Amino acid sequence: MATIVGLGLTVLRHNPAMENRELAIAAAAARRMVDDGMEAGRAKRQALHDLNLPGRTPLPAHDALLRAVREHIAIFCPESQAQALLRLRHLALRWMLVMQDYAPHLTGAAWDGTATAKHDIYVQLFSDDPKAPELTLLNAGHRFQGSQGVGLRQPEVPVLTVYETLPQASQPTAVHFIVNLHDALRGALRGRNQEGPARGSIDALRQRLDDALTGVSQP
Repeated sequence: MATIVGLGLTVLRHNPAMENRELAIAAAAARRMVDDGMEAGRAKRQALHDLNLPGRTPLPAHDALLRAVREHIAIFCPESQAQALLRLRHLALRWMLVMQDYAPHLTGAAWDGTATAKHDIYVQLFSDDPKAPELTLLNAGHRFQGSQGVGLRQPEVPVLTVYETLPQASQPTAVHFIVNLHDALRGALRGRNQEGPARGSIDALRQRLDDALTGVSQP
């Protein structure tokens, strides 16, 4: 960055070294996401460690990371990833229907189309009674684990996790229900990145599953 003397204007200079570093971080994080099933935030932090970079190194934007993930998938595992994604999305839909009273929205890799068989599933729920989703699972006879996580508007919200083993899978897949207050739903619908909405409802997920059957290009 430089200032033009006498005019008080600031000009951004092209910095190839910084761009190359961010591309390297995105590629390393993409490898962790695809091969190890890491979520984006953890994968970017792990990439800094893998590349021996300081913890304060600027991280690539989420859209740049998604592009790197898609490139990695296209090169190394396009067919197996597509099959795994389809299985995960069908599993997500089944559990979203169980929790349909709480406006479930799929998010994370299973929603944006980058999930592999090693990924967990993340579903945002919305309820003014944080105990209600828990009672729904109990009344339906489903076993789950309770913990705490970061919500859309709150630093700490209940998280309910169920496990299901898919056919031909070597280990169970975790489905995490993140229980937000109902007011957070409006913000959830506005959130988006360059590739579209950051999360999707039951109907939106069904549309992506239908698009996959008909060959329509979609995340």
